[in-house]
Amino acid sequence: MSIVKKSARKSLIWLGTIVVVLYALLSAGVFSGNASWTPGLGLDLAGGRQLILTPVVDNGAEITQTDLDQAVAIMRNRVDATGVSEAEISTQYPNIVVALPGKPSEETVDLVRKSAQLQFRAVLVEGAPSPTTVPSEPTVSPSGVADPAEVVGPSPAAESSPSPSASEASQKLFNQTAATPGATASPTATATAATPEATAAPNATATTEPVAVPSPVSAPVAAPVVGETDPSSLDWITPELTTEFSGINCFDPTNLSGSDLGDSDTGHVACGDDPPSKYILGPVEMTGADLAGATSGPHYTPAGTLDGTYQVDLDFTAAGGKKFAEITTRISALEPPRNRFAILLDGAVLSAPNVADPITGGKAQITGSFTQEDAELLANQLKFGALPLTFTVQSDEQISATLGADQLRSGLIAGAIGLVLVVIYSLIQYRALGLVTVGSLLIAGLLSYAVIALLSWGIGYRLSLAGVAGLIVAIGITADSFIVYFERVRDELREGRSLHSAIDHAWTRARRTILASDAVSLLAAVVLYSFAVGGVRGFAFTLGLTTLVDIFVVFVFTHPILVLLGRTKFFGNGHPLSGFDPKQLGRETLYKGRGRVATPGIASAAPLGGAGLSTADGSPQLTLAERKAAASKSARPTAEAVAALSDATENNGADGDADPSAAPVEGEK
Repeated sequence: MSIVKKSARKSLIWLGTIVVVLYALLSAGVFSGNASWTPGLGLDLAGGRQLILTPVVDNGAEITQTDLDQAVAIMRNRVDATGVSEAEISTQYPNIVVALPGKPSEETVDLVRKSAQLQFRAVLVEGAPSPTTVPSEPTVSPSGVADPAEVVGPSPAAESSPSPSASEASQKLFNQTAATPGATASPTATATAATPEATAAPNATATTEPVAVPSPVSAPVAAPVVGETDPSSLDWITPELTTEFSGINCFDPTNLSGSDLGDSDTGHVACGDDPPSKYILGPVEMTGADLAGATSGPHYTPAGTLDGTYQVDLDFTAAGGKKFAEITTRISALEPPRNRFAILLDGAVLSAPNVADPITGGKAQITGSFTQEDAELLANQLKFGALPLTFTVQSDEQISATLGADQLRSGLIAGAIGLVLVVIYSLIQYRALGLVTVGSLLIAGLLSYAVIALLSWGIGYRLSLAGVAGLIVAIGITADSFIVYFERVRDELREGRSLHSAIDHAWTRARRTILASDAVSLLAAVVLYSFAVGGVRGFAFTLGLTTLVDIFVVFVFTHPILVLLGRTKFFGNGHPLSGFDPKQLGRETLYKGRGRVATPGIASAAPLGGAGLSTADGSPQLTLAERKAAASKSARPTAEAVAALSDATENNGADGDADPSAAPVEGEK
């Protein structure tokens, strides 16, 4: 018994520790200014920001509902990936309405405001983000280059030989443009004949050496053609692109918004802000449709140790893997910056990593000086980057709560009424045992509130009115669990077990029933959350969360506390207010173990033989063993009478007569 009591106490200590830790974490968040004591509220209770997006298609193509539904699904995935909960995204043909609760960050708003077309283009030229003046003769202007540690490679990235520096590549390009001043030939006439000196190093050192800015000269004699001209050829640099490249200011937020997608079959000028740079890029070689997924995680060195940075893992489709293998095989042999490819979201460069070696496995890693947040953001942008349509923002405004505080107050009052009714029923039905019910509900409430508040802080979860309904339903789930357990204990007592034994046997039977019941509730919550949207998902989330909390509370509080209470005199002796009163259970006595029983109204139980004690009618009080022996003895004469009657029947049959007035056999009724 001492082992059982020790185990029960240990469970309660663990429970107390977990509650303290949860609220300590919440307190730390509150005092740091990042969290609040109250959970964030959903759109229906706190209002938020609403955007109405109008789709734009090329060539006057018709917009179908299927296109809008696909766009809504991708938008919802992108928003959910940022941790924003209870967002409402719906279609009002031909528009899409996006409502985000509370005060969402601009990054989150941009994920739905942008059309999010994902493109992969080869880098041809990189320059400083500021605009430059284009003289009549080719000149050299300062340039910034990409993050030196940002590299794309296979998993894991292989080492490669050193490559020419950025300054050498810039001077080479300058020489090509300056070779025939004033001529009408293309500034990149001999670029495609250039032979690379070596492959790109995984961690090539960045410099700020001058980079050639092509002058606006006449168009090439033969215009490049998609599918025929090398996508990394400098022939894609037209005079128009040269002028645009020289004049663009990448410090201007407008140029970083990615509003210009460019023609997928021509070169393109784009800005990037990590680090600030501007690029001349080749035609589109891959799109978001070629990317199967993207994830982020810590970066491991070749020695298998963590270096404190994070990486983005790319997983391509079968067709995308073949394209990527061809691209990386080609550009890995080129000089910087043409050994890089740019990943663009709506025409703005997200990342422009170096390619160290050909990548043929359909998977790649982008490594660099990423923080965890940077890596997660880039992975989400890549994962949910391909929308079937582009959009313009028709309206962007703040909206008030659709329900507000009154409905929330009504919901909380309804929950409080249900809680009070459950407590009253428990106290009437189970008397002092009902206090265990109150304690279980209190612990479940503390845990649920702490978890929801921490989720609101950690992942942006917001509690809607549907979520409040899920919490109210949880009261019934918790009540169902302890009713099953208590009734099992009382059934075991009715069968003659002691309270200690009844609790142990009842727990073995009740926990299977409780787990089966909660498994059904959890399954329903998972199905609802997986296939529903909006408020229904909020209900499903809180239902699933509180179901898990209920299982936890029953195992670490309800059962251990009942084990300890069962070893007290108040409950162990079956006090009339304990909930284990024998009269209430339909028994006259309560077995105490070691051959003793207790009768209501008698302070102590008699030892074997029941000496000195009697029942209410004055007859001696017997132990269970004595009562069984007495019952067996009283049944034995009846069996003998049956045998005698059988003999008499045989004799009568033989003699042919019988005395009907014969006296009955002793013991026969």
